[in-house]
Amino acid sequence: MSETVVHLAADRPVYTGIGEALRTDYFLIRRDLSPIELDYLDRTRAFVHSEVLPVINSYWERAELPLDLFRRVGELGLVGDGISGYGCPEMSATAAGLVAMELHRGDGSLGTFVGVQGGLAMRSIAMHGSEEQKQRWLPAMARCEKLGAFALTEPRHGSDSVTLETQAQRVGDEWVINGAKRWIGNGATADVVVLWARDTEDLQVKGFLMEKGTPGYDARVIEGKVALRALWQADIDLVDVRVPGANQLPGVHNFKHVAEVLKATRASCAWAALGHAVAGYDAALAYAGQRMQFGRPLARFQIVQEKLVQMLCDVTAMQLYCLRIGRLDDAEGMSDTIAALAKLNNTVKARGVLAEARNLLGGNGILLENHVMRHMCDIEAIHTYEGTETIQTLLVGRDITGYGAFT
Repeated sequence: MSETVVHLAADRPVYTGIGEALRTDYFLIRRDLSPIELDYLDRTRAFVHSEVLPVINSYWERAELPLDLFRRVGELGLVGDGISGYGCPEMSATAAGLVAMELHRGDGSLGTFVGVQGGLAMRSIAMHGSEEQKQRWLPAMARCEKLGAFALTEPRHGSDSVTLETQAQRVGDEWVINGAKRWIGNGATADVVVLWARDTEDLQVKGFLMEKGTPGYDARVIEGKVALRALWQADIDLVDVRVPGANQLPGVHNFKHVAEVLKATRASCAWAALGHAVAGYDAALAYAGQRMQFGRPLARFQIVQEKLVQMLCDVTAMQLYCLRIGRLDDAEGMSDTIAALAKLNNTVKARGVLAEARNLLGGNGILLENHVMRHMCDIEAIHTYEGTETIQTLLVGRDITGYGAFT
């Protein structure tokens, strides 16, 4: 691929071509990536530039699913979140993070779709499913021929997910499930839903694979969202839903096994937040160089340079967080609290970077065509899901002090 080089002060080159280091890679992190990781990064970036950015604003504005884009990420071999085998593309945890970062740099709905598909639904099956379940679902889900959902959150239990109330009762060779779920990504469209419920006998959380068309499963798309508008979340009612015993996840015996899945996805949220921040910073930097005010470009004003440098400081710190958690995950050294700290830091920093980008673009910052306001809205969803800033703080606080400040 060709590269575009813009020479700035002191003849410092800034690479802006697809496949080359972006001007946001100030600490030259590309040099620490393996050839395979670079390939995932560049392929995803090329897809975002050529296929996502030209069309995504209209999908977001209409709150419409970009199903063709969803299918394309499967065709391009970008879905699997590091799962080994079963038709999943071989990728390190760092490579999976880079894919998540670039997809979110394009659009939060697309990135979140892949997070639900690979990081939650597929990972649950890969970690806790039977061999038959893995063979049946994972290859088709990796190609995005079959869509998945992860139904954990409930109307009365968001951050307090461990106390979920949905009940599963064993009746002969089946499980009968009753309850409700909320904010379930892909919940209204999925071919298979990874459904979490509490066993009425031993009161432990169990996992089930509920297939599309199962009677008693009623999913309604949540309307009125101003974040992740191109992804549908659902309210779900479960009334005497019968799931065959063969569809129970045999590796799940309590909530600890749910937490094992969530640990990995919490880390991916840090990568996602970085993608949104990079999009905002890059848009602000480009705009400052082009927008003329008072006879000169905004980039020549000292206060604008100060704001851009502070944004770059935050973006660079986020990149270093992500590279470190990727390497730790690859070495099986990731902990819940390390993931929590990374998610906390990056979502907070990303919100600040995007707010500043919105500010630097002035009135034009609210236009979708400038790709800032959409990211500013979407980061609000990432700030909340997989545990709010407050929850992440309490998790890390308990770890460093030894005292639990919540029940």
